[in-house]
Amino acid sequence: GSVMTMYSGDLVEVQGTIQFSINYVQRLREFHIFVAECRDLAAVDPKRNRSDYVKSYLVPDKANLGKRKTSVKKKTLNPTFNEILRYRVRMEYLRTQTLILSVWHHDTFGKNSFLGEVDVELSKWDFDHTQMNYLALKARVGEIHIWVKECKNLPLIRATIDFVLPDTSRKSRQKTRVLRRTAEPVFNHTMVYDGISEADLTEACVELTVWDRDRLASNLLGGLRLGAGTRSYGALVDWMDSGPYEVSLWDRMMASPSEWVEDVLPLRMLSSARTAL
Repeated sequence: GSVMTMYSGDLVEVQGTIQFSINYVQRLREFHIFVAECRDLAAVDPKRNRSDYVKSYLVPDKANLGKRKTSVKKKTLNPTFNEILRYRVRMEYLRTQTLILSVWHHDTFGKNSFLGEVDVELSKWDFDHTQMNYLALKARVGEIHIWVKECKNLPLIRATIDFVLPDTSRKSRQKTRVLRRTAEPVFNHTMVYDGISEADLTEACVELTVWDRDRLASNLLGGLRLGAGTRSYGALVDWMDSGPYEVSLWDRMMASPSEWVEDVLPLRMLSSARTAL
């Protein structure tokens, strides 16, 4: 049956199917995902035009291959894509990954809404099987939601920026809106990172940094890192340096899935190449 899922404030009924095929082209060393179509997608807002697309990513993706997207199809609950999403990757690495295909409603003036996903464990996949697959969409698991409420006792503040490390690509960077002429900005802004498994939570951390920005320069006012350890996928890294209060909040989050955990934490100076971004 259908499943109700909460995403970015929108209550969406996950339903429908996705049709796709996958293939590894040995000559090109490329992984190809042919996205054919979706059927019977949930209607986010029946009064507005539909705009849907499919996004793919690999997990745990230690090589940071990133995400791929189809074009956006409008005014239909049964979009036809007939598009190929490509990853240049070796087969031995691909066998360690799980493919996630997620379907989204695109809102030009608001937040995109999650419509469902499917996952394919590639370690067990028969790549000689290149026929079409018809799978039912399901509600997702594996997201980090970060609700930035406010800052206190700052110099004049212009923005905050957020990363989930070790992904330092620009696609992973999210920002609050800019607030001016206040030392105590109230943001009430939610950031969402998807495609994160429970095992990834001990290997990654969230870096929140607060900036004073103007037209000529950006000045770091401080930040914090929420994480659980000192190593990321076996590597000793300088940015896994969470303090006791930061670790405590992260531990409480891992122990309380599907629930908000909250704290007030002091900003500190961060020494890492990530802050230079």
